[in-house]
Amino acid sequence: MPLRPAKVPRDAVHHPVFARFYARMSVAADTKGGIAAHREELLSGLSGRVIEIGAGNGLNFAHYPRAVSEVVAIEPERTLRRLAATAALHADVPVDVVPAAAEALPVKSEAFDAAVVSLVLCTVRDVPRALAEIRRVLRPGGELRFFEHGLAPGGGAMALAQRGLDRTVWPFLFGGCHTARDPLAALERAGFGVGEYRRLRIPEKGPRLPTSFAVLGVARRPFEDGQ
Repeated sequence: MPLRPAKVPRDAVHHPVFARFYARMSVAADTKGGIAAHREELLSGLSGRVIEIGAGNGLNFAHYPRAVSEVVAIEPERTLRRLAATAALHADVPVDVVPAAAEALPVKSEAFDAAVVSLVLCTVRDVPRALAEIRRVLRPGGELRFFEHGLAPGGGAMALAQRGLDRTVWPFLFGGCHTARDPLAALERAGFGVGEYRRLRIPEKGPRLPTSFAVLGVARRPFEDGQ
C-alpha cells in the first residue's frame, strides 16, 4: 500500500548528540541489561502489517516474528534513522524505515493490523495527537503493543523526583525524554482498551545505567470505534 506524502519536515526531530549516545547506551542495555528479552516478549505473536512508532536505531527489528508481512518503521531523527535503515537490511521480515513524526503518520487510515511503541512516548511532543494517529491507522480491533517507561506507581518521593527532573534539564539533555509521563493513563484517555500488562524496572541487570519504572503490555483499538 503506497505511503502518503509526509506532512512534517524530514528532520522534525533533531538530536544528533543524544542520538549517538542513545545508540551506544541502548545496545548495552539490550545485550547486558536484559532489554532484548523484553523486546522479544513485546513482539511475540504479531502477524500481518505492523507500524512501529519511533523505531530508534532498529533494535526491535530482529525480534519480529516471521508471520509479520511488513513493518513500516517511523523514525524522525536522522542519525537514528540511518542506523535503523542498516538494521532493517538484516531483519527477517520486510522493514521500510520512513522519516516522519508520530503526530503526523504518512499512511492511510486502518492500514495496519498492529502498532508498536517501544520507549518512545516519553519523547513524543504531543502524546494525545500521536496516540490519535496510531488509532487512526490501526484497523478496528488492531493491537497496540507497548513497552514504555514512566511515572513511578503509587506516587511518593520517586514520582516527585521524576516530576522535578521533567521541569529542569532532563528533557534538554536526553533528547526530549520526560520521566514522569503515565503511558497507561495516556492510552486510556486516547480511547484504547488496555489489556494485559505488567510493570517492571529497566534495565534489570548489567551496565550501570539509570533504572526506570516501565510497563509492557497490549491495548486495542475498539471494534466499534467510529473514528
